[in-house]
Amino acid sequence: VTHKSTMAARKLVPLLDRVLVEKILPQAKSAGGVLLPESVASRTHEGRVLAVGPGRYSRDGERMPVSVQEGETVLLPEFGGNQVKVDGKELYLYRDEDILGVLKD
Repeated sequence: VTHKSTMAARKLVPLLDRVLVEKILPQAKSAGGVLLPESVASRTHEGRVLAVGPGRYSRDGERMPVSVQEGETVLLPEFGGNQVKVDGKELYLYRDEDILGVLKD
């Protein structure tokens, strides 16, 4: 996470079950060194969580925490999320339930 991304996360605090994500740009080359077509290289389905909201409330009034944490790498849906610009940087807000999973090393 770059310093500028961290600063952006401090300026935008997600509400309820929203998650602020910076998309990770895929490499333009394969592991074997083959250049990938622009259409493949432009798809970004991974992102780094910059900030999370406190969670939403259940019908009983109990807070339900968000299932991801700051710093995690997540798998994103092909479509969705709300694009926001903070200090000229493109970030995305997703609902917790729209994030497909957490990618572990």
